[in-house]
Amino acid sequence: MRASTYVRRLPGTALVSLACGACPTLRPPGPAQAFSGGNHEKITHGALKWEPRSLLAMADSRDGAIVADDQGDYFKLGTLHCDNADHLGSRFTSAYPRTRDEANTELLACIRGSVARLRAAVRYADGLVDSQGKVIARRSDLGSPCTWNGRAGRAKCTVLEQLGRGWHPIEDFYSHSNWPDKADAGPIGTASPPGLNRTGIAPFLDIRRYSPMNDAEWTKEAAGLIPEDLATGRYPDFESTGIKPTDCAGRIEHNRALNKDTEAAERSKNGNFQRATGLATQDIARQWKDFTAELIATYPDNGRGQQMVCALTHDTPATTSCPHRPRAETRPAVRP
Repeated sequence: MRASTYVRRLPGTALVSLACGACPTLRPPGPAQAFSGGNHEKITHGALKWEPRSLLAMADSRDGAIVADDQGDYFKLGTLHCDNADHLGSRFTSAYPRTRDEANTELLACIRGSVARLRAAVRYADGLVDSQGKVIARRSDLGSPCTWNGRAGRAKCTVLEQLGRGWHPIEDFYSHSNWPDKADAGPIGTASPPGLNRTGIAPFLDIRRYSPMNDAEWTKEAAGLIPEDLATGRYPDFESTGIKPTDCAGRIEHNRALNKDTEAAERSKNGNFQRATGLATQDIARQWKDFTAELIATYPDNGRGQQMVCALTHDTPATTSCPHRPRAETRPAVRP
């Protein structure tokens, strides 16, 4: 979820305007940005039953892995927030400037990032335990804060970063799209797009299912599950092509039409905010369950996968929480 303010302070720079068209008076980032991060924290807390320090590393509203994609230049990449998949069907308008296929391209790019993050998290988890299934203390320690800089470090921090960056766009999807929405009464248009009013999590966000598939296979399957009237808001950031569009004219805008990043946003009415956060929580619970299943399936020897799960969810996994239980030695039977 992004703040509904239109400015962002990047490291070592002045305030950078991200406005397009006619926007409200610019305000410095403050409570609105923290409130948005607070919603990410609330959703992630609701989905995960981890010990406190491990959960804080993942879900903290300002410094957790779940908000790493809202920091610095990551904030400006639309694919990391499931933005720019805007579309309005021909029965509502005769000349919308983006086709359904073009909108799908942006949404699939968002999903592709989460697939890549899951694959990476599974690889990096190998560093949490040794070949016998014993948690490695120095690689699972949280005695000092993790740094979300995209570089491999302590295995636990690296896995949490991959998961947080993979889950952030999934949470944003529900906030930035019309999937959970009931539209206001009145004519449908760019300022009031249709609401899909879906009550279940999105089937095309099945990240674990897609992870072993090649790109052509899973994108074809996912595209077939995207409803004709699905839209995420147009935001003045970089799209999947690497081009930064500057013109929001005639398009469904993130801030004006679909943003539910805070309960005060216009589109948050009609229970839309509660449905968005509720579905996001359900989906992150699904993503975590699927990830743990993937670890256990990928690393079955000596219970390594289960130990990796324990190392991620517990604060002192190497000493008290995840004791190593070596397999009992099998002795040949002795005939009396």
